[in-house]
Amino acid sequence: MAFAPMGPEASFFAVLDQHRASLLAALRRGGGEPSGGGTPQASSSEVLASIESVIQDIITSVARNEAPAFTIGNRSSWENIKFEDSVGLQMVTHCTTRKIKSDSLKSVKKFALILKILSKIYKLVQSNTYATKRDIYYTDSQLFGNQTVVDNIINDISCMLKVPRMSLHILSTSKGLIAGNLRYIEEDGTRVHCTCGATAVAVPSNIQGIRNLITDAKFLLIVEKDATFQRLLDDNFCNRMSPCIMVTGKGVPDLNTRLLVKKLWDTFHIPVFALVDADPHGIEIMCIYKYGSVAMSFEAHNLTVPAIRWLGLLPSDIKRLNIPRDTLIPLTKRDQMKLDSVLKRPYVTCQPFWRKEMEIMADSKMKAEIQALTFLSSDYLSRVYLPNKLKFGGWI
Repeated sequence: MAFAPMGPEASFFAVLDQHRASLLAALRRGGGEPSGGGTPQASSSEVLASIESVIQDIITSVARNEAPAFTIGNRSSWENIKFEDSVGLQMVTHCTTRKIKSDSLKSVKKFALILKILSKIYKLVQSNTYATKRDIYYTDSQLFGNQTVVDNIINDISCMLKVPRMSLHILSTSKGLIAGNLRYIEEDGTRVHCTCGATAVAVPSNIQGIRNLITDAKFLLIVEKDATFQRLLDDNFCNRMSPCIMVTGKGVPDLNTRLLVKKLWDTFHIPVFALVDADPHGIEIMCIYKYGSVAMSFEAHNLTVPAIRWLGLLPSDIKRLNIPRDTLIPLTKRDQMKLDSVLKRPYVTCQPFWRKEMEIMADSKMKAEIQALTFLSSDYLSRVYLPNKLKFGGWI
């Protein structure tokens, strides 16, 4: 045993163990997953060859007296998306594209910026060094204007070259946190021992580089908000439910938090649950972890975990627990638009129980934050709600 469990008796986890057995059986029926999961990282030579091919096309265009352009898949269109329950939202092979032209006033600056960042990536890969997106931005902050410009261009380059972003040797600063029964070694040899204490560990910035992961965890709990995550740590939830792992992306998850959740699933195949607010925004965040997003659909195989289950807060729990109406929040127009949007998405078709919960929310025209449970008692979430859900299989 890698850890000394301090949590409930083994019988507490009986339903969880059955759930894990069903997940493993489903994996076997589907032919299993490749070791490490996801799409293999592109080798340095493959990335360099891809960049050289793009530059060769530019040189050829110039030689023909034609204005060079980059052709990039349209990452914002649902027309380019196909859905598979076992993977999530994926970009179709023959997707619609857009051209970033060098002879258009509208796109010439972006063309130049792509070329500049391609040059940086080539040098990083060639020298086997890494840089953060922030490093790239500060090489010429005036030229780039803001960090979002750099972030979007890096994703466009990854999509254009058809290689995972990690293969470009560009890292992003992590905002996520992890706690619980987990140990691993980072790429530089640093040994990390996550604990069940009050202090969490920052999600590593190079997920691909972590190795020797060890855990006895019975489940992984994804917590939408940092405030809820910290409250669970303060309430000693990790020790009470040990062995387990908790992760938060502090709202909409960054790439590293999604990569970590995917790596933990691929490595251990333990049940993964989501704890989000009973509102359209929380549901969408859970869907990003489970099925991915349109913008990153070209890298779905490395990011999605379709095995995730919705643990709470369910809209049906609000009525079941008699949470007073005055602790609820009316849906705004923006909330209703978001809810309508999620209900129309392809993955809702294969999730009838999710649809039912969203329809309960739509009918009530009310939403609830997880903090609404404190009306019942200050530690109701950690002492009653989550333990009962985990013990009796209260997930969908």
